[in-house]
Amino acid sequence: MTDVSKNDGSGPGLQTVATGQGVTAAAGFRAAGVTAGLKASGKPDVALVVNDGPDVAATAVFTSNRAQAHPVTWSRQVIGDGVARAVVLNSGGANCFTGPFGFQTTHMTAEAVGDALGIGAGDVIVCSTGLIGVGDQTFRDGVLRGVDLAAAALDADGGPDAATAIMTTDTKPKQSVVTQDGWTVGGMAKGAGMLAPGLATMLVVITTDAVQTSEQLDRALRAATRVTFDRVDSDGCMSTNDTVVLLSSGASGVTPEAGDFQEALTAVCADLARQLQQDAEGASHDITIEVTGAVSEDEAVTVGRSVARNNLFKAAVFGNDPNWGRVLAAIGTTDAEFDPYAVDVSMNGVRVCHAGAPDRPSDEVDLTPRDTHVLIELGVGAHAATILTNDLTHDYVHENSAYSS
Repeated sequence: MTDVSKNDGSGPGLQTVATGQGVTAAAGFRAAGVTAGLKASGKPDVALVVNDGPDVAATAVFTSNRAQAHPVTWSRQVIGDGVARAVVLNSGGANCFTGPFGFQTTHMTAEAVGDALGIGAGDVIVCSTGLIGVGDQTFRDGVLRGVDLAAAALDADGGPDAATAIMTTDTKPKQSVVTQDGWTVGGMAKGAGMLAPGLATMLVVITTDAVQTSEQLDRALRAATRVTFDRVDSDGCMSTNDTVVLLSSGASGVTPEAGDFQEALTAVCADLARQLQQDAEGASHDITIEVTGAVSEDEAVTVGRSVARNNLFKAAVFGNDPNWGRVLAAIGTTDAEFDPYAVDVSMNGVRVCHAGAPDRPSDEVDLTPRDTHVLIELGVGAHAATILTNDLTHDYVHENSAYSS
């Protein structure tokens, strides 16, 4: 659990939340995480987050992968009217490419939540995560059993249990909370592999007790995900189930300034995104790729992403080899505007390349720490962007070679 704080002395700033309840830190929310038998490990696998109001405004962003799981198809319809009263999530099966039976399972799941809570199924967002192709009768029975168990276990302190229940290959639950001037934003996330952008790249539920309309929530969420979740590019692989949901209960009675709400929401998203990066499957280095001097922000993103997805570069970092030539080779494949012979590259504070030529000796670079920073200075503009990625390790290959076994 992370509490995000910020105070630069100019005002109240962002303050920490002492209780640290993730999605239940904001007033008006209850949650639960239970074990329904979907995982062979016997670990928790069904989570439920409920908005008790008084407001029920909501928004969401989803994967842009054309191959989409049934819960994504369902939830896109649910969020169309800007209202959602509950989010039910399961791990242990993606319910993707499971045919009409799988979509019926999603519908039945939403109906089960609706029946348990006395709300309409059309106000229930459904999320699933796990192995693609899993969604048979055993899966359905487990999810429906989990809904009943979770509904009975709902609690205002249930955020940590919910965050644990949505884990798959994650090694730890991911939560974050910010509070400011009497209102709160809290969230939970899961994700350790298949982390690449498309509006959202994992399962995330964020809650707030600030008074916000669905239109305000939508603008703020899209602005936040654009510079946080959308810039986590751990392995270049986009999931079929990616969903980020934002719910508002309005229970604080406070309507914050748009800029203050945006700041708090972005802080939670950025913190969760960093936690996702730090828990990436098998990674031994968390790599921050900072690109400056681009002609546009989009081109800075393009350049950074070209390095983040370059397996030769990622393998070099795994081997603690500051091979800056692989950085230049990667950015040279883009259509971004720059002169390859005018680019500077620094690794962990050491400028190893200046104007497309060697600068400081590579043996001055220490790549043994897990945190790794790469600075690429294009020198053709005033725009910048940062991409988060990881190295390519033996453990990543092993874990994903045996994922379905």
